[in-house]
Amino acid sequence: MINVAIMGYGTVGAGVFKVLTMNHDLIAKRVGEELNVKYVLDLREFPGDPAQEVLTHDFNDILNDPDVKIVVETMGGLRPSYTFTKTLLLAGKSVCTSNKELVAEHGVELREIAKENNINYLFEASCGGGIPIIHALDSSLTADEIDAVTGIVNGTTNYILTQMTVHDESFDVALKAAQAKGFAELHPEADIEGHDARRKIAILSTMAYGKHVSYQNVVTEGITDIDTTDIEYAKAQGLKIKLLASSRKTEHGIWAMVAPMLVSAENMLYNVEGVLNAIYVHGNALGDAIFYGSGAGSLPTASAVAGDIITIARSLDRTLPSDWTGEELELMPTDDIEHAFFVRFAGSEEEAKAVFGDIAPVRLDNVDGEFGFMTAVMTEKAFRECSEKAGKVIKSIRRA
Repeated sequence: MINVAIMGYGTVGAGVFKVLTMNHDLIAKRVGEELNVKYVLDLREFPGDPAQEVLTHDFNDILNDPDVKIVVETMGGLRPSYTFTKTLLLAGKSVCTSNKELVAEHGVELREIAKENNINYLFEASCGGGIPIIHALDSSLTADEIDAVTGIVNGTTNYILTQMTVHDESFDVALKAAQAKGFAELHPEADIEGHDARRKIAILSTMAYGKHVSYQNVVTEGITDIDTTDIEYAKAQGLKIKLLASSRKTEHGIWAMVAPMLVSAENMLYNVEGVLNAIYVHGNALGDAIFYGSGAGSLPTASAVAGDIITIARSLDRTLPSDWTGEELELMPTDDIEHAFFVRFAGSEEEAKAVFGDIAPVRLDNVDGEFGFMTAVMTEKAFRECSEKAGKVIKSIRRA
């Protein structure tokens, strides 16, 4: 029997407990040994819940029990999850987590501690909920040189943009609907300002390119500035606006960015709607692939965590090989990143052409005093200089 402890009995922690109970016999068959949840750590009580029978309020019960080999961290945040996780790894217990904030901030250090102690620190559920993207990058695709990762990795923002596109709702109305359905927090800044997606693309890029990508270095823009007129311009061109978390390897280096982008129907992410997530990967042998599924929720995320538990249980006292190193990956300067830009312009066509060259104006019947156009592909620096020279750019959105 392999004993497991779960730290944090919220949405994900409760889901992990349920999956391990619901699929107990199947998991035992696949591991070759029975898995038993010996402790659930939480400050609260859960009368009537099966977890109450194994509930503890003392972290030391888990730390000091030599029979506990695997610990699940679903507490969220950095404190006390970082201290608890580090202490457990130093004590020789493997840990798996759904905590993207912790992985983005301290993942390199925690993985190194695990390696030094011949155990494992796994985090499949930290990116894309139940989508098995981390394992794919860390194992299945290791024969490929990955040169692009881009995805819709935040269900809150994708739901809001879907509501704005399909139901013509304003940003504020769509956000309130997301909050009412439990898709958005009361304080949704981490989602709508792109911070959640920034952490996830940093983790995914680290896995893809083998060197540590610091989330603080990822260029990040949220969707708070997207309005119904932007959506109408996108529709007029057969495009949709999606918050994309992207990184790409180019001849000039690697860049990473989170920003609203215009995608066409030919793009594999075009039809990803609502709270679903999807992550596109391109490898030099694989070509194009897309990983699609539930990006959040109790059981989908718990499924990914349980997968990590099984992986660890099959490899007790042995660190799984990984290409991830602590060496910092230096990203390209933001000025050198290239995109085409859709521009909303308040001047004349002649003024726009004088600065941006040949353009094809896009006009909306219900919008006066402006028109839109798509630029050629140019660097961020060149676009900024053109915008400053023209002086009448209302807004711009990058083309994926």
